[in-house]
Amino acid sequence: MIDLEADKKPVKRASASRGEHAISMEPLLIGESSSHRGKLTDLVVELTAKSTGLSKSLPPAIAQALATLVRSMNCYYSNLIEGHDTHPIDIERALNEDFSSDPKQRDLQLEAKAHIDVQKWIDEGGLDERACSEAGILEVHRRFCELLPPDLLKTKNPDTGEELEVIAGEYRARDVKVGRHVPISPGAIPQFMARFEGIYTKLGRTDQILATPAAHHHLLWIHPFLDGNGRVARLMSYAMLREGLKTEGLWSVARGLARNESEYKQHLKNCDLPRRNDLDGRGNLSEEALAEFSEFFLKLCIDQVDYMEGQMEPERLRTRVLIWAAEEMRLGSLPKGSDIVLKALLQEGEVARARIPEILNTSERSARRTTSALIKRGAVKSLSSRAPIRLNFPAELAERWLPGLFPEKK
Repeated sequence: MIDLEADKKPVKRASASRGEHAISMEPLLIGESSSHRGKLTDLVVELTAKSTGLSKSLPPAIAQALATLVRSMNCYYSNLIEGHDTHPIDIERALNEDFSSDPKQRDLQLEAKAHIDVQKWIDEGGLDERACSEAGILEVHRRFCELLPPDLLKTKNPDTGEELEVIAGEYRARDVKVGRHVPISPGAIPQFMARFEGIYTKLGRTDQILATPAAHHHLLWIHPFLDGNGRVARLMSYAMLREGLKTEGLWSVARGLARNESEYKQHLKNCDLPRRNDLDGRGNLSEEALAEFSEFFLKLCIDQVDYMEGQMEPERLRTRVLIWAAEEMRLGSLPKGSDIVLKALLQEGEVARARIPEILNTSERSARRTTSALIKRGAVKSLSSRAPIRLNFPAELAERWLPGLFPEKK
């Protein structure tokens, strides 16, 4: 959503078009002749290099574990922008079917679980080559809303008290108002979405990355759904960057957007404004505002890659994990030798169970006890009782292992 009031102010039922034409949402791209193009292209080049470097720096097993945690992080920050604060520890509990007894908190956990399920589907290739297609965007909305509890699929008109139902995977059937912006009529949505798809699905890799902020804004400007537009836009943007940059799910711009929420929303509002003068592009909307938002968005992406790279720098990560392990062993929460297993995992990514006795220079029984304790604590995981063990990044340990990833749980 662009505004927290955006989806809660449907003003009247309307199914017919008011005669709008898709040209009214130009410019959809920062053109090659634009004076802003060079600076933005430089940012894309920098982002591509840094994102690729992060992906190549991590052993596959560690990258997979980190990507799992990033899903919870992305979900947390995306929902936080909507005013829903569900800490990743509570999100992780929901993923383990451990729900709060409080109905409202349980609903928020189910909402977070729905978001993560959709992102997992994206990470598995569900939106490949169709992140900006009309069918893909409808499917994201459908998949997300179908998993929501009934109370989160309702919204009220504050003027009339009328309760409105959000239909999963269906465009809104009434007019809405988003702050000062009045989105297009419901009847015009299919035409505008067809234009949206036609522009954003035919781009090369570099142009796709550069166009991600523009697509993000324009989907919100169209505002196709009664509710859920913000999360759909951020999931679409995540999918575009994942595909264009081969991010492997190791970082997400949602953290940057949430930490700069007021600036994010102000940029979106500026992009809704009409062209300022004859030097401000040739479209109906301001090219300068779109370029400013694009620069803001791409710089946030670079900042998030830099942040994750710093967190995963081998020596720093190794130090944080081993300090934690030493404390846990002193407290008796982990058996002696746990740090040796973790050190091997940090270096190799995964270790066969048969090697643990050798690594610890101990008996198989003692090695099994150490492995079981680490799994129970959440520090390592394994697909089965015979599969290799891998480092894990549980939300409960993120404060110690990856400080600053999200706020400490109160």
